[in-house]
Amino acid sequence: MTTSSRTPLGSKNLPTIDLWDHRSNVSKSIVEACDQFGFFKVINHGVPKDIIEKVQQEGFSFFAKPTFVKQEAAQASPANPLGYGHRNIGTLGDKGELEYLLLSTHPSYIAEKSITISDDPSRFSSTVNHYIQAVRDLTCELLELIAEGLYVKDKSVFSGLIRDVESDSLLRLNYYLPTSKDDDIGFGEHSDPQLLSILTSNDVAGLQILVEKDAWISVPADPNAFWAIVGDMLQVDTLFLSLGSRFGLSDEYHRIGDP
Repeated sequence: MTTSSRTPLGSKNLPTIDLWDHRSNVSKSIVEACDQFGFFKVINHGVPKDIIEKVQQEGFSFFAKPTFVKQEAAQASPANPLGYGHRNIGTLGDKGELEYLLLSTHPSYIAEKSITISDDPSRFSSTVNHYIQAVRDLTCELLELIAEGLYVKDKSVFSGLIRDVESDSLLRLNYYLPTSKDDDIGFGEHSDPQLLSILTSNDVAGLQILVEKDAWISVPADPNAFWAIVGDMLQVDTLFLSLGSRFGLSDEYHRIGDP
């Protein structure tokens, strides 16, 4: 799907999808947003606020530990990128001033890793698995709405890849420290390889999206919303736009986001 022109995009007119709207309107609006912008905001998404806040608090608790403790607990490596990473984490766009936890979404993996990540493994495992399930359901709903909007006969053509027990879906918690520099970047320019990236954060801005060459706009913070970014895999399947994104740093506040 292609369009002849794109609507100019700014921080005040970002495409917003209200999942309480009529389903046919929602599917049409999502396809238009993916086609024109590769990005949209989701409100009334059905993920309970307390689930979001609890997983963010688990992240804050982990990142508050001394660095050597975090490294011993869950250090990522080139051979195994899952686990804990710190600051400059790559040679291309995937670098910046941040710490992160990158986890497989399989419940058995979460249970195993929780022993080294948290002082209360049972609580961590339960919290993270509840969050993963809620966001997985949201992601599948969005992908099925996309399929409907594209008039695909099999509505599960995309969502089935997420629900598959062998799915390689990941949960990433990024932790951004405050900075005194105006142009510091927490997570450098990149596109995402998967179908969709589903993002949320605490009430601190930072997400920026590339709307045209060298033209970045900031996405206002909204802890009650999720943002969806078209990944490279969905772009290949649909010819949707897969845009670049990055994360700036605040001069006052700690920011935790997924991702």
